[in-house]
Amino acid sequence: MDRKVALVTGSGRGIGRGIALAFARSGYDVCVNYNTSAEMAQEVVREINALGVKAEAVQANISTLEGVESLFEQFNRRFDRLDVHVNNSGITRMKPFLETPPELFDEVFNTDLKGLYFCSQQAARHMVKNGTRGVIIQISSNHAEGTWANSTVYAAAKAAVNKLTKNMALDLSPHGIRVVGIAPGYTKNGWGDGNERIQKAIESISTRIPMGRFCTPAEVGEAAVFLASDSAGYMTGTTMFMDGGALLPVWAEKGNG
Repeated sequence: MDRKVALVTGSGRGIGRGIALAFARSGYDVCVNYNTSAEMAQEVVREINALGVKAEAVQANISTLEGVESLFEQFNRRFDRLDVHVNNSGITRMKPFLETPPELFDEVFNTDLKGLYFCSQQAARHMVKNGTRGVIIQISSNHAEGTWANSTVYAAAKAAVNKLTKNMALDLSPHGIRVVGIAPGYTKNGWGDGNERIQKAIESISTRIPMGRFCTPAEVGEAAVFLASDSAGYMTGTTMFMDGGALLPVWAEKGNG
């Protein structure tokens, strides 16, 4: 029997890398999509190959429709099936509302929503054509519900992703395709390793998270594997929040409540 295949956008680094490796450890062949992180993507491919499963790196910028088409054209030449599609690619841009230019709005929405939308469409068409009862997973953010300063564009895009997950799930359920999401909070992606200032900032932020630490890409990956599994076979249209309780009410300082 052929192994199942997962396509993970933006999987050359960070959360995407954690997701790609988690699926590989679960026996999936993996298409590693990247935009600019070619060397890191190839390293992910080597790590996956070392696990005894197939991996291929595919360059495509999914913020454009041409990039989305290129991604799936390349994917179809390299893989015979698609069981799980993970929309991980995204960018984070912060700016005060009064200072936000149209260019920033377009940059975020083109990747975080438009690219995700049309990647999902291509993946779903592939699954329907081949009679695959597949799974589409959207990587969102707790910004979809939480309110932080300077996040009007990013938060709106992620809120739209969560709503899209619901509507896609309804439209695709007759085809046996499930659509689910993961909304991480602060995640330790490796950025700032060795930088004392950034590490102190992470430690400071962690004190305001009920679980006292950042999430890891590996944890997001394990959540994605679970959502794609038969154990989650009755779940669709829902988004799993994993932010260590960051959206819970702020804890009172000792002695103040």
